[in-house]
Amino acid sequence: MSSLDSWHEEKQSAWLYRQLASCETDAKIAELFRALAAAADFQADKWLASAGQPVPPAFSPSARARITAGLARAFGPRRVRHMLAAMKVRGLSVYDSQRSLAGHLMPTSVSDVGARHKGYGGGNLRAAVFGINDGLVSNTSLIMGVAGAAAGADLVLTSGVAGLLAGALSMAAGEYVSMRSQREMFEYQIGLERDELHEYPEEEAEELALIYQARGMQLEEARRVSRELVKNEANALDALAREELGLNPDDLGSPWGAAIYSFLAFSFGAIVPLVPFLFGLPLQRSVMIAAIAAGIALFGVGAALSLFTGRSAIAGGLRMVLIGGGAGVATWLIGSALGAAIA
Repeated sequence: MSSLDSWHEEKQSAWLYRQLASCETDAKIAELFRALAAAADFQADKWLASAGQPVPPAFSPSARARITAGLARAFGPRRVRHMLAAMKVRGLSVYDSQRSLAGHLMPTSVSDVGARHKGYGGGNLRAAVFGINDGLVSNTSLIMGVAGAAAGADLVLTSGVAGLLAGALSMAAGEYVSMRSQREMFEYQIGLERDELHEYPEEEAEELALIYQARGMQLEEARRVSRELVKNEANALDALAREELGLNPDDLGSPWGAAIYSFLAFSFGAIVPLVPFLFGLPLQRSVMIAAIAAGIALFGVGAALSLFTGRSAIAGGLRMVLIGGGAGVATWLIGSALGAAIA
């Protein structure tokens, strides 16, 4: 990347920060964006000087930056933070839940940095519950639709196994591509942060200090902490990735892990309505047992989801039974109609 290209990137960052500041309702965060805009302008001037061009060229933000700014104005910066992260907007960690601005203990040593990011699990469990639910609802609906068409038990079993494999492989492939793309973007952003830390350690320390100040720390104390951090490259890069980019360098995600996890979760849910058909029971009895088993499993999924919503487990379970049961009944009726029409 040439010096002029770097100049354009910094000018675009400054422009975007000012757009965000103009639509941010929180005064402290808006002030942070204005300060980051000034810091970006300062770095842009340094790039211009290194290019040996005393007169700056005409600047115009990219279409992507304009669209991102427009969405931020329409929905608020907090709701489009993932798009902002892709634009390498810094300081997004101030939006990390209520702890960002209230009740957050500011770091006083290197070992304190990033501590608040540790120990907050639940993401994998929540994804597993949703994966099981997807497999359960989709394969139950498929089985009910095929059974409704008056197909034999063998055909229902074959269709269910095909649905399980197709759905699980599709989910796994989608998760792999999604996680791989996300990881590559995160690694690229951290790499840029590493390059800037080498080039401008003082400016990076100042940006960290501005983020800490936006969270309630006194500016001089924030500067002392950030200057101490940048003395060690590993600690500094870790802090910059967490606080400026909102990333955890130790947990960028594994594409293969996500794919396998998704495959197993979907398969676990999809196999529940298939089990009765493995024992050679009459079609109607197998369908009845599959419906009961799916209903019990749906109730369990709904109750498990209440752990993430804080709502009643019974209400959550019943709601999931109604939703999944409605899908199963609908496909049964459609299958019955198609079977009658074909016959």
